[in-house]
Order: sequence, then structure tokens, then C-alpha cells
Amino acid sequence: MTRPHHLRVPVPSAPPLTGHLPFADAPGVPDPIEVTSRWLTRGGRPWFPVSGEFHYSRHPAAAWPEELLKMKAAGVTAVASYVIWIHHEEVEGRIRFDGDRDLRRFAELCARHGLDFIPRIGPWSHAEVRNGGLPDWLLARDCTPRTDDPAYLEPVRTWFTAIAEQLRGLDRAHGGPIVAVQIENELYDQPGHLLTLKRMAQEAGLSAPLWTSTAWGGVHLPPDELLPLYGGYTETFWTEADGGWPDTCRKHFFFTHQRDDEGIGADLRPTTVRGGDPDAFADRFPWATCELGGGMMVSYHRRPRVDAADIGALGLTKIGCGSVWQGYYMFHGGTNPPGELTTLQESHATGYPNDLPVLTYDFQAPLGEHGQYRPSYHELRLQHMLLAEYGHRIAPMESVLPERRPTGQDDRDTLRWAVRADAASGFLFVNNHQPHEPLPDHPDTSFTVELPGVDLALTLPSTPVTVPQGAYFCWPLRLDVAGLRLEWATAQPVCTVDVDGRTVLVLAATDGIAPELALDADTLTSVTAPSGTVAHVDGRVLVTGLRPGTDALVEVDTADGGRAGLLVLDAATARTLYRGVAWGAERLVLCADGVVFDEEADELRVHSRAGRPSFAVLPAPERAPAAAVREAADGVFTRYRVEAGETRELPEVPLTLTRPAGAPPATVTGVLDRASAPADKHFDTTAAEYRVDVPEDLPSGTLLRIRWTGDVARAYAGDTLVADQFYSGRVWDIGLDRLPPGPLHLRLLPLATDAPVYVPDRARGGTGTAAVVGAEWVAVRTWAVRES
Repeated sequence: MTRPHHLRVPVPSAPPLTGHLPFADAPGVPDPIEVTSRWLTRGGRPWFPVSGEFHYSRHPAAAWPEELLKMKAAGVTAVASYVIWIHHEEVEGRIRFDGDRDLRRFAELCARHGLDFIPRIGPWSHAEVRNGGLPDWLLARDCTPRTDDPAYLEPVRTWFTAIAEQLRGLDRAHGGPIVAVQIENELYDQPGHLLTLKRMAQEAGLSAPLWTSTAWGGVHLPPDELLPLYGGYTETFWTEADGGWPDTCRKHFFFTHQRDDEGIGADLRPTTVRGGDPDAFADRFPWATCELGGGMMVSYHRRPRVDAADIGALGLTKIGCGSVWQGYYMFHGGTNPPGELTTLQESHATGYPNDLPVLTYDFQAPLGEHGQYRPSYHELRLQHMLLAEYGHRIAPMESVLPERRPTGQDDRDTLRWAVRADAASGFLFVNNHQPHEPLPDHPDTSFTVELPGVDLALTLPSTPVTVPQGAYFCWPLRLDVAGLRLEWATAQPVCTVDVDGRTVLVLAATDGIAPELALDADTLTSVTAPSGTVAHVDGRVLVTGLRPGTDALVEVDTADGGRAGLLVLDAATARTLYRGVAWGAERLVLCADGVVFDEEADELRVHSRAGRPSFAVLPAPERAPAAAVREAADGVFTRYRVEAGETRELPEVPLTLTRPAGAPPATVTGVLDRASAPADKHFDTTAAEYRVDVPEDLPSGTLLRIRWTGDVARAYAGDTLVADQFYSGRVWDIGLDRLPPGPLHLRLLPLATDAPVYVPDRARGGTGTAAVVGAEWVAVRTWAVRES
């Protein structure tokens, strides 16, 4: 039975409010940033930023340049970072901005590589840092933190002044990268204090066109002074071990116009305190986010696993809901610096309800704590390329929900979809994925969308399709491609590129849905398709039967004398697609490995474990790039293989069991009666211990990748703790470049089978034991490819 889904787009709302907020960019900047009540603008054009969190003080400074380029290659346009007070001033009066704490250098690197910068200055940051980032010496004072207590504001003023001095000259007035400053974090009931902090930061010399605040939990903000930013996570580590999948996470896989997520930070809000209206700012501020879950941390009592599809579906759904700013936390994982006086993680010892690992802050992020590429990186990059190409079109489009939609958060049978549209065009969003509770296939599905500026409704596709379980996608409606009107496509638009004077739109097919292209016949004179069928139906040219891939290029001559193309890649190939400037021109690159574009050095770099990685380019340069050999055509791309350098086979990991595990330690509970991480003494007596003799000549950047079972794992160099992880079934990567020479000692504690700890079902087989079940060296080499 055919299942038609209908949506009528209303006449566009009145123009948004403008000039109603006290936000102003620096005078004379060429691309002034402004805020309307529905979207942001930059240089007078709607602006759809993509921000990603990367904590500089949790990553080696030497690696910052390449990691920032990785974020840029993923389509991140702005880097956000907490400026974590305790990382800089653990000892009172000694504020450090050296080494990995060099805030100014980090901001300058963002500017150098064309990235905006957003310092989140606190003073309370959270970020799973000891005391939320407030130094111990501050809490020892007779003061009330996070209020207007003068005894608290005095050291805060000194701290803000230090930050401002580091960032002096990096504001927009001086051509700098700072587009926004976040005040405090998750403070929901102190609007007066938030305003005090903003004024103090301005008096200290900080300047930005946007001043922001987190807005979840029904926050009360000083009227019109701070841009409210929202969030949403696929999973949480801060809920109860036996609490199941939280409803506050489930709702993010539905299309809705509710912005707030009352679940974020709920473990730190008294349950007796009610916040404000969750949509209190919807009539004056656009829907902007700063904490869409790029992953999720693990705590001792709750250890969620997050998959790439979870993150991809969350991100795409938020665009369909109406987001005009995609902000991810975290986009790049990190490692807590070793404290001089204490460890710096949040824990029961600091009164926090959740024990965190001492060192790792990997967060299962798209880029791991050692810069590892994760599948979620490629999922999000596809969406960010769409926003880079069409974000200025999408941002002003209102989100519209269909007539028939889910009846509640337990409804898994009604198809979830929405449209963002203006009077005559739009984008259709579908999400049929959510974690933990798979959604069913939706056979015989078609959509009818009525646009107010178009006489005839769009009904697509021409033949109903099955929306597969786990699918999530965006389809274009009446999209202009260099003079050609694409009425619809059952494939997701990604980006455009110029190839020999022809504008080519690249689309990504969805597994299980045959791509169909519907072209307005009045906007073209000829169509050439490499496969499939071209038919004229009701004033449209339908292209069906395409085999998605690098050769699926439909070439069109437009009625106005132009040339357009539509290239439909299969889903797997599309996730290897990058776009960037290389060798003097904008190009598309297909590569199964990591790729960065360094315009300053005029080179493309490939990060790969392969001995001779390959990549394909469109349009190809006139000559093969240096250090690469042209192999063959790959459809309309040209494929190259990096010339062989010095490579060698890595040895086996010399792993020796020196002590078997004893019985699991008895579980101890702490704050909120949640399970506490085992005490240090157990690693000296009960833990299984392995010795790893690390060869001296391993390539730079090598990781030790360990597969293990147990509860908590720690690695020591001598007596120094250098790495750790709570068991959740994930591999454990240890970066060798950060370690002193010599052997490593791995200590693994077993987990009691009855411990009040949540471990994903797929990892439950690891309870009751503690053992290394596999180990390997992982060497990722960087290949620089320059112009010939």
C-alpha cells in the first residue's frame, strides 16, 4: 500500500526582527556579523556557521596546526574552546600561557588557517574538569562562587584581564578571528551575574560581535544581552547506571521545534528548581547550537557507546528542525594535563556525581584524543559540505512539520520528516535512525509538498520507494544548478565544483533508495546520462536507473546557454569526498584516508596507514602532482597513487603478562550513591599487569592499540600514569610520541559482574575478567603532495 506523506508550506512569515539586539561588529569590517530573530548574517548574506569544540590545553601544541586543518577539512568553520582556569592558574598568582596552554598561539593558528575562534571563558566551564575549572585555591576562599560576591569577582576580574591580554589584537577590529565569546556555562538561574561577567569581560578588553550563553535547562538570561545557544546529545554519561536510554536523548531523533534540552547538566541542577520557558527566546533569537553531541564521554558508573550513524542522524535532524548554527561538543578529543598539585578530572572527590578517567578526554569524538579519524568525521563532513554550499539558502528557510507526525517519543512507526523551505524551493529531511531502538522500514513511501509560490504540488519520487531502517537524508526541492532547475532528487546534495566550465552538483545516494533526478524541462535543451533512462513526463525530464558512482555524471545544456552536471556518488564513495583548494584551484578529492588542504604551503596532505595511499581528483591538475603517480581514470575523477617512500613492516607488540588479575575490588559508592572508580591501591595489588617493551625506532605518530576486557585500564611509564580508559568495549589507543622512552606497564582491573555500572550489551562479555586480548602498533604516516 502506498504511503503518501503530505506537507503544506505556509506563506513565509513576516521578515525577521533586525537591529533589536545590542550586538555590533567592529566598525569597518568587510563582512559584518549581525543577528536577526531567525538567522545570522555575515557581510549582509545569511550565514550558517559550523563550530567544533577543541580544547587546546588538552592536546600537544606541536600538533595544533595539523589538527586544525583536519577540522577545517571536515567543514568546521569556527573552533570553540574552553579557556579552563585551573589549567592556567592551578597555583594562585602564577598564570601560565606557555606550551600547551598558549591561548594566543592557538587563536593565531585559527586565524592563519581561515578559521573563526570562539573562546568560552567561563570562569566556570564544566568540561568535566576539576571544580568545573575553578582553581582549588579560589574555592578555599571565603566567597560564594558563580555569584556577584565581590570576593569572587575580584579574582575573576584578574583572570579575565589575563585572557584579554592574551587575545589582544585578535578581535575583529584588528582582523582577528574572534567572532563570539561565551560567558560562564550552564548557569540557569543567575541572569544578573551573567550580565556582570559580560560587562567585566568587556571592561577587561575582550571584544566580539556575538556574546553567547548556554540556554538549556530553561535558563534565565539577562534580556537581549546574550545569544542563547542550545545542544542535544545522542547519549549521556551523567544519568543513572540503570536508567535506560534517556528520553531527553530520544527526542533529538524527532523533528520538532522545541529548542531546549532539559537533560544537559541535569545532574548539577536541583530537581526542586524549575527553569524558565524552554522556548522563551524563540521570537527574538535564532535557533543556534554549541553542544550537539559529537560523541560522548564515559563516566565510571555509565559508559555509553556512540556510533557514527547516531551522530550523523542527530546533526541532520537538527538542520531539519530549524538550526542555523551547528555547534559540536566535542569535535576533537583530548587528554587532561597532569596537574601540579592534583589530578584535574572531575570526580566524586571533588563533589561531582560522576567519576571520570584521570587523563583521557577522548569523548568518542570525530577526531580522537590522538587525532584519530573516526567514522563520524566522515558522516558530518558530508553535511557540512552541504551547508558550505547551500547554508545561505537554508538559514532563512523556516522548518515546517508534516500533517501526520509521531504522536510521542514512543512512536517508532510514523515516518519522521520535515521540510525547510521558502516560497518556491526547499529541502526535505528524513530521519529513520535512532540508537538502541531501531526504526522499521517504510515501504511504498512518497512525499507531496505544496509550496506557496508554486502552482503545482511536488510529489516525489515518481515511483514510491522504501525508506530503509537506519536511513537519514536530505533531498532538494526546486534547486537551481547554474540555470538548471532540479525539481527534486532522491539523493542528498553535497557540493558543486567547476569542471571545464560546467558547474557540477555532486549528490550522495542513500543505500537502498534508487536515485532519481527530476529536471524542469523548460530550463534545459539537452540531457546526456551515462546509464539508466531519460524520459519526458509532465514538463519534467526524469532520469532513472542511474548506477551511482564516479561515472554517474548526467550532463545538461541549459536553456540560457549554460552547462550543468549532476554527479551521483554511491553512499560509500560519498563518505570519502573532500572539497578544498589544492594546487591553485578548488577541487574535489576522493580518499579513503584523511586529507587536509594546506593553502599556505600549497599542498595536499594524506594521513594514511597504507604504504602507498591513493586519491582521486576532480578537476585533475594539468600535470600529475609531485610525489604522486597518475594511475587511471576513476569515472570522471583522475586517480593518483602516492609514490613509495620509506616504509617497513611493524613488528608484533612484545607483550608479557607479569601478574594475573585478582578478584574484582568491592564496589564503593560516592555522590548520589553512584559507583566510584577503584582506588589507586588496587592497581598495585589486584590489577593484571602487562609489560610492553616499546621499540625505539617506531615511526613518529605511532599508537599502541589495545583490545582488552575488564573495568579500568591504566598505563604507566615508570611510576607515572600516562594513559587510562574505562572499559566500554572500545579499543584503547595510547600515543607513543607523548611518552618517555622505555617500557610501558599496563594494569587492568576486573569488573565485578554485579557492579552497578552500565556497560553496553555488546561489551558485557568483558565483565568478570581483566586481560589484553589483542595489541598492535598503528602507524599513520603523513604524505605531502605538492604541485609539480
